[in-house]
Amino acid sequence: MTITPTIKPKTISHKIIWETLPDDFQLPDEPVDNLTQPLLAAVLREILEIAGLITPEMLIATNFGICTKVDDKTAIKAPDWVYIPQVTPKSQERKSYTPHTEGDLPLIVMEFISETEGGEYSFNPHFPYGKWYFYEQILQVPFYLIFHPSEGMLECYRLVNERYQPQTPNNEGYYWLEGINLFLGVWEGRKADRAGYWLRWRDSSGNLLPWGTERIEQERQRTDQERQRADQEKQEKEVLLKKLNDLSQKLKEMGIELE
Repeated sequence: MTITPTIKPKTISHKIIWETLPDDFQLPDEPVDNLTQPLLAAVLREILEIAGLITPEMLIATNFGICTKVDDKTAIKAPDWVYIPQVTPKSQERKSYTPHTEGDLPLIVMEFISETEGGEYSFNPHFPYGKWYFYEQILQVPFYLIFHPSEGMLECYRLVNERYQPQTPNNEGYYWLEGINLFLGVWEGRKADRAGYWLRWRDSSGNLLPWGTERIEQERQRTDQERQRADQEKQEKEVLLKKLNDLSQKLKEMGIELE
């Protein structure tokens, strides 16, 4: 099920300036609602890193300020998870990010629904702007995803003709995200001390990309299989050597000496 804002005001013309924030700018403090959100975000990055799909020029962040100046006012939103394919290098720690000026537009922004209303569906076209409006009309991010962890429901919207359109998942309930070239969908299970719904990546063939503990278990199984194969080969060689020794002894008894 998708929940799309049903009433949208006429698009307003804004003056947008892609201007970086001054170093002394005080970013608003947006505390995370609960411990689930950082875990969900961390796993998304962990899986990509283990798969070797993160490069130094990428920016993948959690609760990180994406900003610009709209109608002479600085507008900032901090999505729960953001994926930016390429950014310009920066010598000091990056405190915020301004698209176009510092690199690419975000390809994906993601929000995790919590018990506290966070305005994920807000189409407020006036400062400080609703999240939906900011991502769609101001930033124009190609993919906007909204995840309901408690219900295990993921909504995926793609920017088409400057409007977010709901996307249809495949038969397994996974959405194809062009640009990152992976499927993303809901997976139910346990990781560490949390059991529930998670977001998982799949490759273009539909194979589930493992996270850390799964990769360790895969390596352990591979090592065990290699050890078992080596033990079997050793046993086969010992059996063959015994047969050769027995044959050599019989030939000696028949008066036949082997060189």
